[in-house]
Amino acid sequence: MIALFAALTFIGTMIKIPLPTGAFIHFGNAVVLLGVLLIGYWQGALAGGIGFFIFDILNGYATEAPYFLVESFVVGAAAFLAFILFKRKPTKIYQIVLIGICAGIAKFIMSVIKATAMGLIAGAQLKPAFFAAMATMPATVINIFSTILIVSLVFFPLRHAMGRIFHNQPL
Repeated sequence: MIALFAALTFIGTMIKIPLPTGAFIHFGNAVVLLGVLLIGYWQGALAGGIGFFIFDILNGYATEAPYFLVESFVVGAAAFLAFILFKRKPTKIYQIVLIGICAGIAKFIMSVIKATAMGLIAGAQLKPAFFAAMATMPATVINIFSTILIVSLVFFPLRHAMGRIFHNQPL
């Protein structure tokens, strides 16, 4: 399951919509969140991290690969903590939306920290680095909303299908 979700994360990240800023919207984050919710925190976050790592290595973002491996675990942890609030059995779409919002907040914070740190490394002072980081956040916010929408639409059908397929095996 880890290999499957890693491959799906890689493919989801390859499906990208470029933005004028040079950033892009992709579906890898939705796969990571689904992985965490469907196969568990450690397995889903590891799968997402591996998928992002492979994507970064193969697409010219090798310096960012370790960061996205770590980010998968941080964002996955935020989602999983919210998931636990619903006793790991959410039954309503609004619950999935709330889990997605928690993951989105973690993603936003991690993205701001990363972009600010990159500005500081490039020689900027903290305040300009932070404001430059904030200027890059529209793509992140769009990715967060698309992730919440996608996961809200497909979580319950996927959980049902996986339950039927793996009914004799622990997920």
